[in-house]
Amino acid sequence: MTNERQNEQYGENQIQVLEGLEAVRKRPGMYIGTTSSRGLHHLVYEIVDNSIDEAMAGKCDTIEVVLYGDGSVSVRDNGRGVPNGINPKTGTPSLEVVFTILHAGGKFGGGGYKISGGLHGVGASVVNALSEWVEVDNCHEGVRATERFELGKVARPFAVVGDAQGKHGLFVRFKPDATIFEETTFDYDVLLTRLREQAFLNAGIRIVLRDERGEEIIENDLCYEGGIRSFVEHLNATRSCELIHKDVIYMKAEKGDITAEVAMQYNDSYNETIVTFANNMSTVDGGTHETGFKNALTKVINAYAKKANFLKDGDKSLSGEDVREGLCAIVSVKLPDAQFESQTKAKLGNSEVRGIVESIVNEKLTEFFEENPAVGKAIADKACAASRAREAARKARELTRRKSVLEGSSLPGKLADCQERSAALTELYLVEGDSAGGSAKDGRDSRFQAILPLRGKVLNVEKSRLDKVYSNQSLIPIIQALGCGIGEDFDVEKVRYGKIIIMADADVDGSHIRILLLTFFFRHMKKLIEEGHVFLAQPPLYKIYKGKNQKYAFTEQEKERITAEMGSGVKAERYKGLGEMDAEQLWETTMDPATRTLLKVEIEDAVECDRIFSLLMGDKVEPRREFIEQNAKFAENLDI
Repeated sequence: MTNERQNEQYGENQIQVLEGLEAVRKRPGMYIGTTSSRGLHHLVYEIVDNSIDEAMAGKCDTIEVVLYGDGSVSVRDNGRGVPNGINPKTGTPSLEVVFTILHAGGKFGGGGYKISGGLHGVGASVVNALSEWVEVDNCHEGVRATERFELGKVARPFAVVGDAQGKHGLFVRFKPDATIFEETTFDYDVLLTRLREQAFLNAGIRIVLRDERGEEIIENDLCYEGGIRSFVEHLNATRSCELIHKDVIYMKAEKGDITAEVAMQYNDSYNETIVTFANNMSTVDGGTHETGFKNALTKVINAYAKKANFLKDGDKSLSGEDVREGLCAIVSVKLPDAQFESQTKAKLGNSEVRGIVESIVNEKLTEFFEENPAVGKAIADKACAASRAREAARKARELTRRKSVLEGSSLPGKLADCQERSAALTELYLVEGDSAGGSAKDGRDSRFQAILPLRGKVLNVEKSRLDKVYSNQSLIPIIQALGCGIGEDFDVEKVRYGKIIIMADADVDGSHIRILLLTFFFRHMKKLIEEGHVFLAQPPLYKIYKGKNQKYAFTEQEKERITAEMGSGVKAERYKGLGEMDAEQLWETTMDPATRTLLKVEIEDAVECDRIFSLLMGDKVEPRREFIEQNAKFAENLDI
């Protein structure tokens, strides 16, 4: 079609105007990010966040979330409820306005909320737009009113149904629309993690999660008087590590309407966990509050290390990475007019917050070290050890670079590279074993698929500092092949392949290799996962054949189905490993973009991922055993 022809078809008739909540139903990803399971749970968060705003306003102390057998979920709070009067601008009930009009609510001024997380006023209306139905029961100033919506439109009009009988607050029950969401079954554990987080961030607030879908009711009653101190204790308690000091260091300051809290505790791991929040919203990309915390922490620990003679005159100062090794910290700020970079509220931009957080950490942490010299020395000693390891890592990195230059190529010798040079079009297969690597090389499409057979045992980086990573013969080829560096040199823009595909056997050893590689990427190249570059290949478990007719099964259930469909005389051959497949079979089942199945690795909850990696790959055996025993029942449902 020519540009001239296209221009003829593009006129005023092609300009669409979507009214009301049509835009949300048409493009749900713009409002909740995705229509996958993550987007489904986001609906609950939107309603809960409104109740949390009531709690921050001091008007609510209990929130109850219930999962029902019909697929619906309800959120009830004992806040003020929504005003039952007629909105002067729309001429419709205020309750209806909140649930049917975007960017409408009590958070745009007028004194309804001094501090809130849901600043864009789309929460309740977006939930309504993306639900099969929504039931609202509202108690405000002694009056009870109800309303029902279906597919975003009013199904039962707003009506005052009587006296509130002493009750106050909002009850919202909704059923997600199955025509919009890929999955409509709520995951109890996912909701529990998020609600526990909110209970930690709001000391003394009670949040109840109840699951009424099964024969037995499951319930968690969450309330933490210790606030973010309890949060840090919880995070460290669920990790496979030992504490450097027993008590959580806690700091709090208020300046005008802004409140800043910091809780921190060191463990003996080599990883840092800093989780930041602004008005109870998780700011996964940090912002001014995180910058202020990091700057002050580095300054205070350097000053103490010099004072305690850990650093002599002429020694290099400790870097930010050094002082944060083994740190678990929560930074939470609450402020009016919070400025976020997007609707997802991933990064805080208020410049004044940086100075407040820096000031509190400079003052309170210095004071803490003076009063607790043993803790100060333990932390300084760990930071100095991290500094020595970082220097060793730098030397190992330089040695790797020099070797590459001397060898005439910066790419590993076993890499079978592809012809395409545009990273957006290329794939790198990390293949378990030389035998499978040989089949993959022969079976691949060399135009865009590169193969790197894994060399030796992959290092468990959870138990290793960066200098060990640089000297490990199993990881150096991967680092060289990817080309994006590691540690201080990491730059995701320099990655040589758009897809990095881990291809390992469909057995226990293969699963171990996958988790080792995922640990490496999560700890040292996290941005590759966050930007969607890392995938898991899905090799078949069985070849099923009857005469010349053959099919492949990727799960036990699929094998049973195919066997039944093919009738008598069917044989099923269990693959023991990728090496048993010839090049043609490997291409057809696992590498051909037209027929293969790839699982994209995503991080839905960074804090939970951090905990699981520490638990599964750390030194402590008992917590790992307990986790495996609790989750063994899910093993039969795994496809990898």
